[in-house]
Amino acid sequence: MGVNAVRTSHNPPAPELLELCDQLGLLVMDEAFDMWRRLKVPNGYGRYFDQWGETDLRDMIRRDRNHPSIVLWSIGNEVPEQSDPNGWVLARRLTDICHEEDPTRAVTAAFNQVADAIRNGLAAQVDIPGFNYAAPDYQQILHDHPDWITFGSETSSCVSSRGVYHLPIEKYQKHESLQLTSYDVIAPDWAYAPDVELAAQERFPQLLGEFVWTGFDYLGEPTPYWMAPVDERDWPARSSYFGAVDLAGFPKDRYYLYKSVWTRDPMVHILPHWNWAGREGQPIPVVAYTNADEVELFLNDRSLGRKRRGAEPMEIPVGPNVSADGRFLTKYRLLWQVPYGSGVLRAVAFKNGAPVASDERRTAGLPARIRLIPDRTKIHADGVDLSFITVRIEDKDGNLHPTADNLVRFAVEGAGRVAAVDNGSPATIEPFQASQRKAFNGLCLLIVRSVSGNGGNIAVTATSDGLETAQTTVVATSN
Repeated sequence: MGVNAVRTSHNPPAPELLELCDQLGLLVMDEAFDMWRRLKVPNGYGRYFDQWGETDLRDMIRRDRNHPSIVLWSIGNEVPEQSDPNGWVLARRLTDICHEEDPTRAVTAAFNQVADAIRNGLAAQVDIPGFNYAAPDYQQILHDHPDWITFGSETSSCVSSRGVYHLPIEKYQKHESLQLTSYDVIAPDWAYAPDVELAAQERFPQLLGEFVWTGFDYLGEPTPYWMAPVDERDWPARSSYFGAVDLAGFPKDRYYLYKSVWTRDPMVHILPHWNWAGREGQPIPVVAYTNADEVELFLNDRSLGRKRRGAEPMEIPVGPNVSADGRFLTKYRLLWQVPYGSGVLRAVAFKNGAPVASDERRTAGLPARIRLIPDRTKIHADGVDLSFITVRIEDKDGNLHPTADNLVRFAVEGAGRVAAVDNGSPATIEPFQASQRKAFNGLCLLIVRSVSGNGGNIAVTATSDGLETAQTTVVATSN
């Protein structure tokens, strides 16, 4: 996707995460607290802050300071003390503790009450103030404080479900399906579509960058479902919709929007899928993300026109928190209105007049078979190592069926066991520890674990009523 940094939220991370970032060369913003003394919830950490705050902060820095990946210490996220005229005193104390334990790195905090944090002096107490969801405020911040180095410490909070497309493209609060459109225009009131932050970062190059909320989906906070007032019809929405990658590790369309801005190797990605039976002849919004100069769209080899990136800004709804009329013109998306007809929808990206990348969507026939794709076919026989096996529901020609929800059953024999299953849906209570899983929009996931000291073949079989059975083999080795 082009990511080069990770912000931990909002507490000390697992040491293994930092070790991996060291190996991969990812920069880290290491964050200590989600609250100080003032509580966000009745049983929050603030009840123990006076007793444990300094000790926990010093322990975190002493534990982590030899990790070369760390570039920033964060003393807090969206702390209520921002609205306290004396909140700067505690911010100063925590910053001093960081400098005492490690004078080589800068200290930051993530402020979401921009005016309060600045007026009450908290932002001035850290070396590099971070601001959450502040794209509309950057111009004023930088004008008033031209000597500040700053960045977007939390941005976007766009919400979507992988492979779900609701027509027309519109910003709504909730959808009765408990799934949210992957046209990526939905965000809660405090947030906005990714394009808003991307444009602000490009407009103000003195900003260090942004940390997107979030990389992966996660259990809890199923925004906008279960937000006040509580509506029991929101059950079973139980995990976040924020990720650029879903809970099972499958990229959403938004992943490719960021990739089109943050990477240089030529790429193009189109959406939605191309299975729209019953909408023949009706216009379907087709969107392309690319880092090339132009994209030409074809339907069944007939050109639908070539568009240049940024030449025709696409209008997306974002809400009044970004613009007075709730609309935003983005140059990061190319849009065609394509009358639906089955077949092959293909995009070709051009740079300097030459084709450099392509992407396509094919109309799939009825689900006919299962395909298993292990990320690794060889794992260690240590009882810990894992193979992540992507499970695809395909038609007879091998095309992914983009709306398939078949129940897939797994049998794992030999030197391995089922570790977990998932499908990336944020609105299901199917168990993760099971020997079966329904596909969600054509995909589900099987995770296989080795058995300690037991090398050999791990035979995996996947079956589903009416579908051709699939098999694959993973080898567990002692080497």
